Amino acid sequence: MRPFRRRCLTALALVPLLTGCFASGGQSSGDGAPDGSRLRVALAFPPAERLSPYGADATLLSRLGVAEGLTALDANGAASPALAESWRRENARTWEFGLREATFQDGTDVTPSAVAAALTHATRAEPPPAALSGVTLTAEADGSRAVRITTAEPDPVLPLRLSSPSLAVFSPRAYGADGSVDPVGTATGPFELTEVNGSSSAALDRFDDYWGGRAQASGIDARFIADGTARTNALRTGQVDIAEAVPVSQAATLDEDTRRETATTRTTSLLLNSASGPFEDPRLRAAARRAVDTSALAQDVYERHADPGAGIYGPAVTWAEGKRLPPAGRAKPGSARGASVTLATYDNRPELPEVAQVLEQQLEKAGFTVRLQVREYSRLESDALDGEFDAFVLARNTLVDTGDPVAVLASDHTCDGGFNIAQLCDKAVDRAVARAERTADTAKRQDAAMAAEAEILGTDAVVPLVHQRVITGVGTGVKGVLLDPYERTLVGTGTRR
Repeated sequence: MRPFRRRCLTALALVPLLTGCFASGGQSSGDGAPDGSRLRVALAFPPAERLSPYGADATLLSRLGVAEGLTALDANGAASPALAESWRRENARTWEFGLREATFQDGTDVTPSAVAAALTHATRAEPPPAALSGVTLTAEADGSRAVRITTAEPDPVLPLRLSSPSLAVFSPRAYGADGSVDPVGTATGPFELTEVNGSSSAALDRFDDYWGGRAQASGIDARFIADGTARTNALRTGQVDIAEAVPVSQAATLDEDTRRETATTRTTSLLLNSASGPFEDPRLRAAARRAVDTSALAQDVYERHADPGAGIYGPAVTWAEGKRLPPAGRAKPGSARGASVTLATYDNRPELPEVAQVLEQQLEKAGFTVRLQVREYSRLESDALDGEFDAFVLARNTLVDTGDPVAVLASDHTCDGGFNIAQLCDKAVDRAVARAERTADTAKRQDAAMAAEAEILGTDAVVPLVHQRVITGVGTGVKGVLLDPYERTLVGTGTRR
């Protein structure tokens, strides 16, 4: 959407090829099917923050085809055009993004001033979006067809950063004086939110003026079903057309032609609270890490639909294994001596409670006393971020926020990170992440990311458990579902039944 300045602009590709491929959300709508049927979609995560784009709900908006930003990610992990058709780097700190002609769902034009205001609003969000962790930027209109973005420090991956679902662009009407964002009828994607029924369901209609062409489905009826068995049953009984995150325990109950398995950049980890409680002691963190048997989790809990944890980045990030370094400076494991710890996780991803139960057994065998808490994610996140738990099992897509491998390290594992559930604040880690952030060359940035990973793993605040493959249930006759390793997209203009 955004008019563009016709200059020779090139995208910056700083993330290597991932396993598998997927289609862009803005794909051609083919033969149109202007009267196509509505899609019925079951999603695992109910809105946690009233569908604000600045937190966990951002991917709900992108997966349903509601919202988009200046850029997107292609199958190779490179920045690709979305609302911006082109871009160029003017100097070390300034980029110019040329905008395509586009319309907001409220009928107003996507203008440079509207885009600049949307990005400015994101910079003022509290807490800041993970994509902006450690980054200060300003945006301003540049004539009638471009936006100029300047960062306080050189940011070689800015085009990738702007692909984050949390930096989606909405019309001026969406933004409240209190910092809120209302995505109903104010976004730019092929589907327009028309109704949100709390945490139970949402209705979307096709946005006929979408710049990428009319969607083949006439709308979407989305249901938020946290229980994985219920999601699977809804697909099997024909109540929904698409069910995300089918539990591995339910996969065999689906016909083979309705199962899609996708290698993703999602890693499930055990995060240990390094700022307070028993795991403030690095020797007890080391003892917990030594107690964990990741192979048992991959084979038994995930029934071989996952790989044992090797690091923060898993097999879907194909360059990582060849560059991985041994963890740096690990403490010698101490004796648990009955130390009492609270272990928490959520049930939106159905394997996680079972993972937590196995970890409970493994930790107790090592001498810990474990209290287990399992809740729905929206009722757990704020406590986790506030450090209320000693240990937390989290399934995290390492490239979902920006597509840049360094960004997740800054947001999740540095002193000022906005998603630092492990409460990690380590000077060596911060220095290693800062070095990686300053590195522009693709191969050298990968090397720096792996050096930072080694520092993080050396603290034992993060224990990688498994690297997941996601199973999506797709009804017979449904076409064009977007099986995305980043888990940012699910339905697009070509999705239909």
